[in-house]
Amino acid sequence: MQETPLAELIQQRIKKLETLRNLGIEPYNGIYEPSANTYDILKEYGSLDKEILEKKNINISVAGRVILLRDFGKAAFAHLQDSKGKIQIYLRKDILGEKFQLIRYLDIGDIIGAEGRLFRTKTNELTIEVSNFIFLSKSLRPLPEKWHGLRDIEARYRQRYIDLIVNPSVKETFIKRQQIIKYLREFLENEGFLEVETPMMHIIAGGARAKPFKTYHEALDMELYLRIAPELYLKRLLVGGFERVFEIGKNFRNEGISTKHNPEFTMMEFYVAYKDYNWLMEFTEKLLSYVVEKVCGSLQIKYGDYIIDFTPPFKKISMYDALKEKGVPEEIFKNQELANQWTLKKGIDIPKGATLSKILDEIFKELVEPELIQPTFIIDYPVDLSPLAKRKKDAIELVERFELIIAGREIANAFSELNDPIDQKERFLQQLQERLQGDEEVPEMDEDFVRALEIGMPPAAGEGIGIDRLVMLLTDNQSIRDVILFPLLRPEKK
Repeated sequence: MQETPLAELIQQRIKKLETLRNLGIEPYNGIYEPSANTYDILKEYGSLDKEILEKKNINISVAGRVILLRDFGKAAFAHLQDSKGKIQIYLRKDILGEKFQLIRYLDIGDIIGAEGRLFRTKTNELTIEVSNFIFLSKSLRPLPEKWHGLRDIEARYRQRYIDLIVNPSVKETFIKRQQIIKYLREFLENEGFLEVETPMMHIIAGGARAKPFKTYHEALDMELYLRIAPELYLKRLLVGGFERVFEIGKNFRNEGISTKHNPEFTMMEFYVAYKDYNWLMEFTEKLLSYVVEKVCGSLQIKYGDYIIDFTPPFKKISMYDALKEKGVPEEIFKNQELANQWTLKKGIDIPKGATLSKILDEIFKELVEPELIQPTFIIDYPVDLSPLAKRKKDAIELVERFELIIAGREIANAFSELNDPIDQKERFLQQLQERLQGDEEVPEMDEDFVRALEIGMPPAAGEGIGIDRLVMLLTDNQSIRDVILFPLLRPEKK
């Protein structure tokens, strides 16, 4: 059987729209206040049997989208879906009278309000026997019949509004996302942290190594950058006397798109005075186990083929020891020429002009990171990979830093904060040499931040947690685009 072309289906619906208006019926009505949502109806009355429902004679009103419609001539059944679920409605000619004729103008996708008596059908399904209904929004474009299992997954991201209508699991992901953010915020506030807001537009793109997005302010005649991290502003607040601060917000990095990266992403960063990275590791275990148990009901969660256990304490291992465990020869740790030869032999791509530490970091990402499934703190990184972190007292070539790796992905990055203004300025100047050599990811010198450190910043620990990646873990999604409502996509071809 040949399908009716989309344009023809749209024209048929437009004709129905015009007919409704000719009959004096407005297809796009205003306020409608249902007495209950579908979840509350099923929760309160779902256990009542047929006889009790008839005896109680419960009248109720709902509003939602028609997602199924079966017309039997003198009666019709429909499923109405709202933000909480769906419920069946029953429309009968002998009850609705002349209004029953309007069913011929009703389509799947229309949003209506309906009121009537609750009863159970012969198949025992809780149903509303409709005594009146009203059009609230006429749908002119049919919902795709073959949306489920759609091969062109980009169409799902591009038309997320349809995805949310027809795939309940997608809606659940984003409900859970907000729960995760809620409990992160709740835990930090209970621990005495103050939520703050810092600028999204920066004069200097600092706080991380990344290529920024540029914008332009007409009135001030100056170039600005969308922030790549809020770190330097949050640490200015430590200087100003706030001892526990956090921010949840967007960062922007002008980089590629993958299952783990979106140029616009959500981070939570928090800073605490008078603590170090050892304290922060234990705090992170408490924070994540709190959120996981609140959201998932257990500290053991399923992610892909794995069961991830968030029960503290998490495994802890240095970056160098983790490399040695994977068979990386120790002699390349201090010899760049040997390191280059070894990576060439192993087929590991290294950025042009990479330092020895950067080469080791690339080896780590290639060989070690994908194998770290259970929560693992990788500690003690080379200084030049961490220009804002404090040196280890017993090994000044390393810094007090950790990354938390779960399911082969970096979830958090943290360190004891460098508060020595002289050391910080020297590291910034060293970074400038890399920038002059063409590394666009190296930030410019932030002299005001150095000035703030010269005023005096207390010893502190700070951490950034990738919200999108955490949501991926706790919702069992393999792509970051599945946990961002509207991920960045190329323009649609016309």
